[in-house]
Order: sequence, then structure tokens, then C-alpha cells
Amino acid sequence: MTTSSSPTLAASVPVVIIGAGPIGLAAAANAAERGMSFVVLEAGPDAGATVGEWSHVRLFSSWCELVDPAARRLLDVAGTWTAPDDNAYPTGGEWRDAYLHPLAALLDGLDGGSVRYGARVVGVGRAGRDLMVDSGREGDPFAVHVEGPAGRKRLLASAVVDASGTWTSPNPLGADGYPALGETENAGRITYGIPDFRDPAVAARYAGKHVAVAGKGASAQGVLIGLAQLAKTDSDTRVSWLLRRPSVGDAFGGGDNDQLEQRGKLGQDAKAAAASGLVTNVTQFRTESVTTQADGRLTIASVNGQQVTDVDEVIVVTGFRPDFEFLSEVRLDLDPALGSARILADQIHPDHHSCGDVQPHGHRELGQPEQGLFLVGMKSYGRAPSFLAMTGYEQVRSVMAALAGDLEAADRVDLVLPETGVCNGAGAFDDPDAVALSGAGGGCCGPAPAAEAPLRLEPQLLTIGAPATVGVGVGVTSAATEESSSGCCG
Repeated sequence: MTTSSSPTLAASVPVVIIGAGPIGLAAAANAAERGMSFVVLEAGPDAGATVGEWSHVRLFSSWCELVDPAARRLLDVAGTWTAPDDNAYPTGGEWRDAYLHPLAALLDGLDGGSVRYGARVVGVGRAGRDLMVDSGREGDPFAVHVEGPAGRKRLLASAVVDASGTWTSPNPLGADGYPALGETENAGRITYGIPDFRDPAVAARYAGKHVAVAGKGASAQGVLIGLAQLAKTDSDTRVSWLLRRPSVGDAFGGGDNDQLEQRGKLGQDAKAAAASGLVTNVTQFRTESVTTQADGRLTIASVNGQQVTDVDEVIVVTGFRPDFEFLSEVRLDLDPALGSARILADQIHPDHHSCGDVQPHGHRELGQPEQGLFLVGMKSYGRAPSFLAMTGYEQVRSVMAALAGDLEAADRVDLVLPETGVCNGAGAFDDPDAVALSGAGGGCCGPAPAAEAPLRLEPQLLTIGAPATVGVGVGVTSAATEESSSGCCG
């Protein structure tokens, strides 16, 4: 990949960062520390708007791993922020309110900094040049087209860091990658993501009902646990768990072998819920259609002829995908299957790995052929469900160092992720024997390597601890696992 520190880029205009989520704001914090001007464009009404959509979900990682190092330094210097307990585990809402909101307010008040809400990016290109034009391309600024309350505007940018994530593009129920037949028509009975079962109105929607849950990851686990709690108050509640694979296998994670303690606990709680008699496992089920019965309930049919009937509600937790529509006029190099930065694909593809064995990476891997354009955060992983927030924090540290011309700092990247305790090479999609838990010395991960001394990249840089998954694909949701664990605090 080409790096994006070319002196020919228009230095008189700011870096544009797309998305005011955890990774986008971390990018802005790193830019601020280096004295770079920046504009953060957020489509939602406030910082962490998509995090707010799963505000009820508790994250796997403690505060220690959920605060970007550069952001922490800025907040500490400002003196207006009360740092949370590093050892506590926040909900998404707490993460947003206690960290993202004060950070965004601080960044917006800095000289050379701006955080704009209700600003949806609808196009990124080179100023005055469409996708086909080669001549002089690298020396011209980007033209970022933005729709907001005042209409459409065009901003010039020296570089573009796309941290827009994947939350707004959930995968459909249909097994073909498109909505199943009848999925759109029955949208009123289908929920994407983890419902807030503590909300009385939500609880009333699902209690005593036959609920079909589609998905295998941590989000599905969270749904099973929530429905099990409802079943304690209404014993008529029942669940059909739709799994595309031949067996439940490692669906509950690595348990005690998971280096994120709360993620391991989630899996064990979900396993208990599934064993309670509430859940019927329906394996090798790949949804083809959703039809309405004469009594108003639903029938869900699989491509292999299986049917689940008398369904009242459907909860779909099958992951997310990136949106590249607004990048159609810039040059990208993406993996054809995942839609991720191409160089990362072999390390993060869930059909090959789920062990957190992502190699150190930064600006060189994330930079696109369009010089000055970087995909970071969940978007850099495409459809892969293994992204953690600490990964993103290290990504943007490297990217901003490169944009500032500090290639020595940008190239010194040390990234080791927390182990899931599960190795499930799923290349043999239909083979039950392809799924196996790793033991002390086996599986695709092998024995846990001895920790090496972390590279000290910059003064006070938080180090990342031991050798994950989702990211929603997510820890607990797509964004719910945008975080990591181990030894950064002490």
C-alpha cells in the first residue's frame, strides 16, 4: 500500500474524519495532539450515535481498554473529565455518556478542530477529477460531499479517514446475502440487533411468544440470555435458534479459556440458557423465505426444505457489512469476499480464523490506492466479526502519525489481541468435525505465546496486552466488541 504522507497533498485544508464513534474521535484526538487541523463528520445527532442504539449492552472490556491513549491525555489535561474506574465494565450508554460525549465536546472546542453532527457524507472524490483521471491526482485535495440540515455542501480535505463503521448496514436474514423472500414485507416482525429486554414495551413484544433467533455469535448469545430471563416471568416463551452450521459447536465461545473474562462469561450464560429447555436448535438452516400464515404468524423456510412454523417474532443477529457507496469515485483495494482492507483478509476471515491472530498493522495496510484515504475501525475489517476497539485505537495512532510525516512512529506498530479460547476454522462449512475447541496445546492457535516486551511507541502510549473476535461481529454487538483487554492499566 502507498503511504499518505506526501508533501504534495493540499496541506492548507483539514483532515476529514468520517464518523464520531470511538475510532473516529480517537483519530481526531491523535490529530489534535500533533497539531493537525481536522473536521469530524457525524451523520447522527451526537457523538457515538450508533453506540447509543445498543446503549443497554454491557461491553466485554473494562474502561482500561475502552479509552484511547491520546484521548485520555487530552481529557486529563483539560481537567474537566472524571475518569471512570479502569476496572469497571460499562454499557454502551455509559461508554457514550462518560467518554465519547465529553471527548467530542473537547475536540470541537480546540483551535483547528471541528465536530459536526447531522452531517452525512454522501460522496468522496478528488477535487475536479473523477475516478478515471490519473494526471495530477495525488496532489489535489479530496472533495467531500456532505448532506446536512442546510443542504448539500462540498468540503476540501488533505486526507480522509473513514471511520464510519458498519452498524447502519446489518446483514439480512436471507442466506444468499440479500433479504429473504418476504423479509422486507414482514419487516414489522423482524428486529436486527439485540433488543433491550429491560424495556417493558420490548419485553411485552417477546414474552410468551415463539421467537426465531438467527445468528451464532456473541450477539446471538446476548439475545438467548435476554429471552431466558423473559421466560422466567412467562413460561410460554420459546425460541427457535436458526444456525447455518451443522451443529452448535463452538457457538458459546471459549469459556474459561477466553482472555476477555466477560466474553467468556457471556458464552457460559448463553449455554445455560440454551440448555434450559427454552431453546430448540435448528441447524443447517439457511433462510430462503418468510411467509405469513393464515393466523398471522410466520413460517420461515430454509433452502434445504426445513421449515420453522408459528413464529411470532424474528431477531436477526448475523453481523454487519460496510457501505462503500459514497467511496465510488475513489480508488480502493478491498478483499473480494470480506470487503476489508485486502492485506488483512487472510488474518480476519471467520471461515479461516477466529483466534485473534491479527498481525500488527497500521497506515501501510490501511491506506488505499487513493493516496491520503484510509479505512479504519470496523470498516477496515469489512464483514469480519473480529474487531476490537484497541485495534482501532492503534490503527488511527499509526495513520495520524503517517499523515503528520512521522513515519518512524507510524511504522512502529505493536498489536496483540486477547484470545477467544476458540479455534473454529470453518472452511468446511458443512462439516461438523471442522469445529473444535482449542485446548492447552492444540487447535489453530496452538499454545499461547509468551508475552514479549511491548514496543514503547510514544510517551505514555497504552500498550496492548496478550494475544479475539467480533466486533460485533462484535463482542456483544457489532460495536459492542470494539474493544480489547489485558494489561494496559497497570
